[in-house]
Amino acid sequence: MAEPQRAERLTATKNFPAKTPIYADWPNWAHPSLVHAYQTIGISQPWLHQVSGANAIHQGNTVALATGTGTGKSLSFWLPALSRIMTDDAATVLYLAPTKALAADQLVALNKLLAALPTGTRRPQVATCDGDTPSEERRYILDYANVVLTNPDFVHYSMLPGHRRWARFLKQLQLVIIDEGHHYRGVFGSHVAQVIRRLTRLVTFYRATPPVFVVASATSADPVAATARFVGVDPAQVQAFTEDSAPQGTRTVALWQPPEIPAPVITSPNPDSHLTVSPDQGAAKPPAHNESLDPWLMNPFDLPDPMSPIADAESQPVVTESHGPDQPRRSAGSEAAELLSLLAAAGDRTLAFTRSRRGAETIASAAKTQLQKLAPKSADRVAAYRGGYLPEERRQLEHDIRTGEVLGLATTNALELGVDISGLDAVLIAGWPGTMMSLWQQAGRAGRAGSDGLVVFIARDDPLDQYLVTHSAAVFDRPLEQVVFDPENRFVLAGHLCAAAAERPVQAGELGRFGDPALVAGVLAELVSAEVLRRRDSGWYWTHHESAAALVDIRGAGGSPIRVVDSKTGQLLGTVDSGAADYQVHAGAVYVHQGAMFVVAHLDLADRVAFVNRRKVDYGTWARQTMSLTIEEPITPGSTQTEKRWGPITWGLGPIEVTTQVVSFERRRIPDLAVLGTEELDLPERTLNTVGVWYTVPDDAIVAAGITRDELPGALHAAEHAAIALLPLFATCDRWDLGGLSIDLHPDTGAATVFVYDGLPGGAGFAARGYEVAEQWLTATKELIANCKCETGCPACIQSPKCGNYNSPLEKSAAIKLLDLVLSYAPGRGPATE
Repeated sequence: MAEPQRAERLTATKNFPAKTPIYADWPNWAHPSLVHAYQTIGISQPWLHQVSGANAIHQGNTVALATGTGTGKSLSFWLPALSRIMTDDAATVLYLAPTKALAADQLVALNKLLAALPTGTRRPQVATCDGDTPSEERRYILDYANVVLTNPDFVHYSMLPGHRRWARFLKQLQLVIIDEGHHYRGVFGSHVAQVIRRLTRLVTFYRATPPVFVVASATSADPVAATARFVGVDPAQVQAFTEDSAPQGTRTVALWQPPEIPAPVITSPNPDSHLTVSPDQGAAKPPAHNESLDPWLMNPFDLPDPMSPIADAESQPVVTESHGPDQPRRSAGSEAAELLSLLAAAGDRTLAFTRSRRGAETIASAAKTQLQKLAPKSADRVAAYRGGYLPEERRQLEHDIRTGEVLGLATTNALELGVDISGLDAVLIAGWPGTMMSLWQQAGRAGRAGSDGLVVFIARDDPLDQYLVTHSAAVFDRPLEQVVFDPENRFVLAGHLCAAAAERPVQAGELGRFGDPALVAGVLAELVSAEVLRRRDSGWYWTHHESAAALVDIRGAGGSPIRVVDSKTGQLLGTVDSGAADYQVHAGAVYVHQGAMFVVAHLDLADRVAFVNRRKVDYGTWARQTMSLTIEEPITPGSTQTEKRWGPITWGLGPIEVTTQVVSFERRRIPDLAVLGTEELDLPERTLNTVGVWYTVPDDAIVAAGITRDELPGALHAAEHAAIALLPLFATCDRWDLGGLSIDLHPDTGAATVFVYDGLPGGAGFAARGYEVAEQWLTATKELIANCKCETGCPACIQSPKCGNYNSPLEKSAAIKLLDLVLSYAPGRGPATE
């Protein structure tokens, strides 16, 4: 089949018209020297929304700044913050960013502003302070800093446990700025919300009144509710600003569907083949099927692509003859690399967003290869940008894309956040980024500062992606999501109560600070019973030698990062999240850093270091793991598990335990992915305690629906895949936040069961959302499968890019029967009972 013209890949476009700015006068309370400095650096007059937000902050209101990317939210909070300090040089301000990179970027911008102050003006003392700050510099900050730029991790692990050293700063803390507030969702958001409550508690201990809070965020469905829940105040106290008056150039957003690949092709893409079977059910039972969380290894390439030099180093292909609509499509990563090379050759500065670190490396490498033919002089002006790079590498890349030294960056969502990179011509988004908020946050990088911009969303061969590019209203007209997190998550709450008690004893009158007083009291009672805390008349005390805060992992990464070190030179190449180390840097794994290949010689989990040797190889490595799932507790009056009945169908929601272990890895030749060998690994089991939603279907109902015993495993498996793919339409998550398992007889339910669970410790509210909207969720799932034009199942409906069982077995028609059966008993359709 000849390659289609690129124009045929466009499924829809929408032009967002240019906007003219609306200006306002500088507030009369703003310090004149600061106004002079802003005017000196080129901001002669602020926009109306900036002044409105600044006025609200100056008046002491809790404020949600929820305008789009590049709308100058920072002026809204720095104008009142710095004006206050320049009036009262004892006042202090705390700025929190989700990443060190963003805090460092804010420091650069602030130093530029403060350098423009008139000679003789008393300059606020501004500094970043995090885990990398040298002790001598930290002492200066403790004694003199007015503005501290940091991250929630530092506040949790250092500032709050060491609050006596920070007493000067906390006593005068006037304002807390929380930037990129939409980033704090799920379990991470729940943890940070509790960190904020602990901070407020200590500030009021030192100075009686809490600080003013400002949450700057991408636009969301309900910024007032999210901000109130996040900082622990009544929604009536929150003032939100969602409409901006900034200029904007014309922005064209295009939906892009990659072309089909000619047969024979790979029809069972499985980038995460390290996930394999779960419980051993015996020879007579088919294996359980699972779809497990592994965002580190998620690759944007749906399958190896013979039309491109990109070969997906994380696929587990099954080569078959394709036919008709089942024919898979070229990978989103291949399309992104091609478009990135074309844009760079034309001199356009471009960001290509992808979902994985390896994906960023691969897109950059492939774009460079294509540029060698298109524009050889530009081949070195494309690079990768991702987490795990050393700070100086990231700073240099940020500088180079700003100045045009680099024309294209293939990046993870590390550049979705507010790092100041303006003047970009285009943004490519390879694969659904997870939420509408992230989509528009990434899109906002194109055409900033009033210039025109192009945004291309490139669909993966994935059910949700394919649905979106063929239903443009779901992208252009769909409302933004609410930010989902739960500060009262019991797993989260317990650790922070311990940390709070270690900072100063928790008193009975303070329980409402942390959540519902009855819930908090119950968790405290459990901690006392377990001898974690000690109860006295004056409160609850932490009596252990260990740091309580150090025992709470607020990012859910399972511990501090693994350092990757070149064995020959001793050079630190980067870091790998602890939770990904077993998959990514096990002994024998191939590790890629800025295009250079290394092979891991040894992984030392005790010392948290992986030693690698630079070596060019023609293969990639795939870790494989086993998995099992158990329901943690039966349904009792006092349990946290709930259930509802749809006739014979039982829905459950509650705590589950997922156990995984990386047991081996394969070497596969690039690009044909032929297996070169398998090697066993000796790594520990990992346990995830989380929350799952599930439904069970009894045998007699299955037989009545016309589903045979042979079809049942494939029907359950297909329904599970599609349900995971569609839950993001109803919850603020993507499929990489979720895991799943399906089995025709689960020992804890005694029936055929489909599980979907939150892939984060303690749960994040996603499974609970699925339980709440079960009928709408499964209806959309069934329609997705039934409306797909393929005959037996394809990546656009029931195949999953992260299936642990090679996308086998899958039974499309039987899955439709199964979902029809379940839905026939939904409330209003059948004899449902609660």
